[in-house]
Amino acid sequence: QVQPVESGGGLVQAGGSLRLSCAASGRTFSGYPMGWFRQAPGKEREFVAAISWSGGSTYYRDSVKGRFTISRDNTKDTVYLQMNSLKPEDTAVYYCAAKSRFGSNSYAPDDYNYWGQGTQVTVSS
Repeated sequence: QVQPVESGGGLVQAGGSLRLSCAASGRTFSGYPMGWFRQAPGKEREFVAAISWSGGSTYYRDSVKGRFTISRDNTKDTVYLQMNSLKPEDTAVYYCAAKSRFGSNSYAPDDYNYWGQGTQVTVSS
């Protein structure tokens, strides 16, 4: 079974940067479209970014375009989310998720089958 494990969260000032990592524990991520989601207190989980299983296509929510970059290193079985110019509204628990193997990408959390435990990102003003 695919098991994502996130790391890299923390506390950062507005305008700063963080890089989140999502490593595979168990089965490889190879062939799986991957996504990053986030959930702030009292809010629903929302899509942040996604990358196709080949790494050739990426997708972002509008509010992070130009600031966040999703990438994957299939040799290391790891997916990354580089977050620059962070804002207080980016504060949330960030989750990595894997969809069905060789499937298409999706913005909907319910379409993803495997989830990590999440990592907290806090941006202070």
